[in-house]
Amino acid sequence: MEPRPLSPVARRRAGDLLLLAVLAAPATSARLSPPWQPYDVPLLAVVLALLAGSVVVARRWPLVAVLAVVAGSLVDGNMVFAIPVFGYLAGLRSARAAPAAVVFAAIAVTGTGLNLGLLGTEPAVWFQLASVLLFAGVFPWLLGRLRRQHRALADAGRRHAEAERRSVVERVRLRERARIAQDMHDSLGHDLSLIALRAGALELAPELSPAHRTAAGELRASVAAATERLHEVIGVLREERPRRPPGETVADLVSGARDAGMAIDLRPGDAGTEAGLPPLVAHAVHRVVREALTNAARYAPGAPVTVAVRRAAGAVTVTVVNPPSPAGPLPGPVSHGSGLLALRERVRLAGGTLDAGARDGGGWAVTAHLPLTGVAAAPALGRRPTAAVPPDGARRDSGTDAALVPVGGETDAAPVPVDGIGEPHDADRSGVEARRLREARRRLRRSLLVAFGAPAGLALALALVYYPMATAGAVLDRSGYDRLRLGEQRDTLGLPRRQADPPASGAAPGCEFYTDGNFPFAEATWRLCFTDGRLTSKERIEE
Repeated sequence: MEPRPLSPVARRRAGDLLLLAVLAAPATSARLSPPWQPYDVPLLAVVLALLAGSVVVARRWPLVAVLAVVAGSLVDGNMVFAIPVFGYLAGLRSARAAPAAVVFAAIAVTGTGLNLGLLGTEPAVWFQLASVLLFAGVFPWLLGRLRRQHRALADAGRRHAEAERRSVVERVRLRERARIAQDMHDSLGHDLSLIALRAGALELAPELSPAHRTAAGELRASVAAATERLHEVIGVLREERPRRPPGETVADLVSGARDAGMAIDLRPGDAGTEAGLPPLVAHAVHRVVREALTNAARYAPGAPVTVAVRRAAGAVTVTVVNPPSPAGPLPGPVSHGSGLLALRERVRLAGGTLDAGARDGGGWAVTAHLPLTGVAAAPALGRRPTAAVPPDGARRDSGTDAALVPVGGETDAAPVPVDGIGEPHDADRSGVEARRLREARRRLRRSLLVAFGAPAGLALALALVYYPMATAGAVLDRSGYDRLRLGEQRDTLGLPRRQADPPASGAAPGCEFYTDGNFPFAEATWRLCFTDGRLTSKERIEE
């Protein structure tokens, strides 16, 4: 029987225990090795508790763990081995860089004040401690930060590749659906139109009985409904908006509707109002009139319709009004309001507003206000427009247009087209993932630059701070060294007031060391030895 794999929580706990064991090894080995001191065991318990707490909080607050081990290194120097580990984890687990910069700056300022101000630490020792913070804390944090950005880039690359693959599949699917839609339009649309024409001719034939004439009318209505449903299916298959026929005007729409039997009053002078309109506004005007007439024909058959297109004060106002239908709406399936949703979005994209709803005295009114210059403030994209409901409970909707509705939260970006299940098209998703990939690459390049440039810059800054402290009052230049004569009293030589730190090997009783100011470490350059207050030897220290 195969062992069950560990759960993510169990794997995290096992990893934390392993990390604690590795970090505790140096302190445990040092405290349990002879010779023993009475405080070794209590101090070891404190160190282990501090390390355990740091491991626990490192997942949620990694910078707190860094502060804890840095403070613990003042109690036990062996905790310095934990600083690079938690520094790396802080870079890997922290989403922002600013808090880490604040923490490391606070550590540097506090340590400098404590060592140079209160403890009187020598500049060389301070420089060593600052270097430990730089290379054991800051540099591992930069590496962790780089690793985090590399993971983000890899994830963005995978998401972009998946979006591209889905986009290719989607394009193939849409091409096939468009081909099917075209076949349906060519084969069925023409046949249904001929059937409707013949049914209309039968309905007007004088030799038919009233019953047969009624049946012919019902046949014509059924064919018209079937044609409408065919258009709906084709619109869904194509997943695109029907385009405005070239050159078709509001007057052409009204003329066609009149030919179909509607009673329409187009106010005098309004027929040419749309001439010279901006293309987006002209298209919106055309759409408003077409949708309103379609809805009036469906929900108020036989009722007269008034169409008005007025242009004044830098705006166009379109109004389509009809009274209640004498016989009620035509039978058919209940609409879901997508036509008015699409119409509201079309008007909004043109910078205007749309008001559609029932009139106080009955009937229906559609009014659109479209500015001719500029773009009016559009409603928040996060809100979907809602269609008003007629008194009879049926939503007015031509049903022939796929809605173009915004998705997501409020944004100034253009609305994203959606498919039949309310999800963004793969082409738009691919664009989003491409932007994320570019952003991840930019962040990775910046992290690489910081990872290699920041340590060098910080080391140079430390050197610039350390150098004045190390050379102040301890520089003996070459000319001063050459003037020194053996046998002279020390008090007459005019030596600097402060000596440089002696080298690790070479210190001898009665000898003093001075530097020539070499950058950046101001190491000891001259060795002067005295006997009974007189200069007995001078030499340059070989590097």
